[in-house]
Amino acid sequence: MIDILLLAILGIVTWCVASEGAWGAGFIFVSVLLAGLLAMNYFEPLATFLANNISSSGAWQRRWDSIALVGLFIAFIFLFREITVRIAPTYMQVHPLVHEIARWSFAALTGYIAMAFLLTALHTAPLPREFAGFTPERNNLFGAAAPDRQWLGFTQYVSEKSMRNGAAGHLFDGPEYTFPQQQNSIWPSFPIRYATRRGQGAAGGGVTAAPVSEEKASRSF
Repeated sequence: MIDILLLAILGIVTWCVASEGAWGAGFIFVSVLLAGLLAMNYFEPLATFLANNISSSGAWQRRWDSIALVGLFIAFIFLFREITVRIAPTYMQVHPLVHEIARWSFAALTGYIAMAFLLTALHTAPLPREFAGFTPERNNLFGAAAPDRQWLGFTQYVSEKSMRNGAAGHLFDGPEYTFPQQQNSIWPSFPIRYATRRGQGAAGGGVTAAPVSEEKASRSF
């Protein structure tokens, strides 16, 4: 079920974005990419703020993460879309072959990012640990690819490399620990944290939110 849904998202988004032409598809690709990165960076602090100031009930606290993540994603897309519409030229002529290659390439990339982001958002949803074929450990795209883990890896890479300010800068996910005979010092836990929360919530464990440290709730790129 989840595989068919993901394929449908990929196809619909690709088709819609391709209809914008080469320049429009390129601008939408950049907008969706930036919107996804910003949403991933700020949704946990926003969810913590909403839980503390709007609703403290357990049922609502389990919903704020997914609401904040998808809400920020949509808001940033509309913001960037409005900016590009105002500052970008409405039409610039390019060679027909370049036009076709560019619009379908950007459209396919945009569709894949949108699919990967929404699949990642399912990790935060107040649903059972496994549902409709979705399993945190599974390659959820027909068993051949894991777009959610690819997107999480890309977000983590960006936070560790190009958008990290100094040695003590922001990391999207994962505290830093050093263990003997281990080269890796960063230990991301996004899928584990949210899978545990969903599992405990479905079992009536009363878990209201994935653990978010005070430091993580206040930091940004």
